[in-house]
Amino acid sequence: MVALFYHHMKYDAKKPDWPDRDRFILSKGHCTPVLYTVFADVGYFPKEELKTFRRLGRLTGHPNPKLPGVEIATGSLGQGLSAGHGMALAGKLDGKDYRVYVLLGDGELNEGSVWEAVMSAAQFKSDNLIAIVDNNRVAQDSITSKLKEVEPVDKKFEAFGWHAIRINGHDIPAIIDALEDAAEVKGKPTVIVADTIKGKGVSFMEGQNKWHGKAPNDEQLKQALEELNG
Repeated sequence: MVALFYHHMKYDAKKPDWPDRDRFILSKGHCTPVLYTVFADVGYFPKEELKTFRRLGRLTGHPNPKLPGVEIATGSLGQGLSAGHGMALAGKLDGKDYRVYVLLGDGELNEGSVWEAVMSAAQFKSDNLIAIVDNNRVAQDSITSKLKEVEPVDKKFEAFGWHAIRINGHDIPAIIDALEDAAEVKGKPTVIVADTIKGKGVSFMEGQNKWHGKAPNDEQLKQALEELNG
């Protein structure tokens, strides 16, 4: 999201309904803390509103379409790519040059509807659709390989007719380069498989599925911030 909203995407936070904007869909909808933080920082809504997260208001646990910048409610996993492809097709029909970016979780790839969208996007040669897979190998319940093995992710997308790019998902310049490469691809959609470590930089969180939807206590927060700042 840093690479997209600070370096790459075409949008205007003051005009969230601008017809020519690039679209972003957080298909792994439980990651709203980063979504809302970026949205507030780029000007979609006041930063003070961040204090209302998960309380009565607009900053719900999953993306709220009443909030400027949110294209569609997500979090029921497996639906974001289909919605994104629909927007990409609409752009083609309307003669627009915007692009649609969809961020998926690797655990989400267990949903069959994802692969229906993958096949449709390849069939329609939707080169204005870019999927980004947060490939952290950890789902809410377990390690992804113990649930349904999705590797090799990039080769699976390639077999379905997509252009695939695989990168270190913690390397911001590499992400920016991949997005720029994706913008040059014609005749097929692109997937960026971003290999990441869940909870990277915090020793007691790295690779642990128990932190999937859990907040640290005050002592843990202090330790985490010290490690990240170090």
